[in-house]
Amino acid sequence: MLDLQPAVQDARASTRTFGLALAGGGPIGAFYEVGALHAIAEALDGIELTRLDMYVGVSSGAMISAGLANGFDTTDMGLVFIHNASSEYPAGPGLFLQPAFAEYLRRIAGMPGLVADIVTQYLRDPRKGWAEALDPLGRLLPPGLFDNRPMERFLRHIFTTQGRTNDFRELERKLYIVATELNSGDSVRFGEKGFDHVPISRAIQASTALPGLYPPVQVDGGTYADGALMRTMNAAVLMDAGADLVICINPLVAFDASSVPRRRGHDRRQLNLTRGGFPTVMSQTFRAMIQSRMLVGMRTYKLDYPDTDVLLFEPDRGDEAVFFKNPFSYAERKGVVEHAYARTRRDLLAHANGLRRVLARHGIRLRMDVLRDRSRTFYAAVAERRRRREPVTGPLHETLDRLEAALAARA
Repeated sequence: MLDLQPAVQDARASTRTFGLALAGGGPIGAFYEVGALHAIAEALDGIELTRLDMYVGVSSGAMISAGLANGFDTTDMGLVFIHNASSEYPAGPGLFLQPAFAEYLRRIAGMPGLVADIVTQYLRDPRKGWAEALDPLGRLLPPGLFDNRPMERFLRHIFTTQGRTNDFRELERKLYIVATELNSGDSVRFGEKGFDHVPISRAIQASTALPGLYPPVQVDGGTYADGALMRTMNAAVLMDAGADLVICINPLVAFDASSVPRRRGHDRRQLNLTRGGFPTVMSQTFRAMIQSRMLVGMRTYKLDYPDTDVLLFEPDRGDEAVFFKNPFSYAERKGVVEHAYARTRRDLLAHANGLRRVLARHGIRLRMDVLRDRSRTFYAAVAERRRRREPVTGPLHETLDRLEAALAARA
């Protein structure tokens, strides 16, 4: 689904200042964003996603935006994270879903003392009842099921090799990573002055620390958790900085179960999401909260930033292929990224007329030949990138690419 918010007709002339805002959505959300971004990069001639002027990312969107700002494009991400085909950066589910065994053991070790304290308190005042006496058992639960330190170490490695940087201040482009300070409830943008000394990998670890899934992250005496707890998109920071065109991607939308019977062509009762149990109900609740805040923000952008063109990409409300995936699944990554790639290409083609008018103001051309080429897949692009990284044929491809660029420049 593509939502166009064109600037007003008498908007100021474009300075070709472009920004990208990515919302969160767990590993599945990150994979969806990679597929959507790859489709956008192919279709828009005159814009390079790794050379935009500014980026802002929340939660899993922080990881993707930081990679792009560091020159790590969507095909690189596919090679490393989706197909696990990089010998230099081997990736696996353990990066995101490694159980926090050390924290489990620490909590278990404290169980005897806690139980003894509960029994003592109950014997002192039996009128409290067992329900009240057992309340302290909540301290046995860890702050997060999974350990987010392996992901931070992996990103630190990526951002400190091949000319990349793990320092906000050394980036050629502005990057903002949003997290929530738990003790105050404030939204903090790492990358801004006063918060730009924090390593990028550490900021991502803080922004992706979804309570219950990952433990909060300590940074300079503050306790930080998932940035989506307060704000979803944060595109306003880019508009305040003067962006003329902002591309937004929100990978989580509330599911519209009523659309499924209509689409399948027969009249039957609406899908009952409660049949999916607690995980499905919680997924719908979380998606609805995220999307409602995002929609409020989008309406604000239209009023407060009339000179800015905004493109918002989202899954369809009735997209079963996205909704009925576990948001934290790693095994589903290949199907999700290909699905997002195909749906985004479909949306770009369906809105071609309106897009041409919006993009023309910024010197960007919509490549209809690419969008009409049904043979394209994300997997094919990753396979080609992998072939170009081979030790024997890789240098030959690089030489031919440089020769082709030189000939094009002379022509």
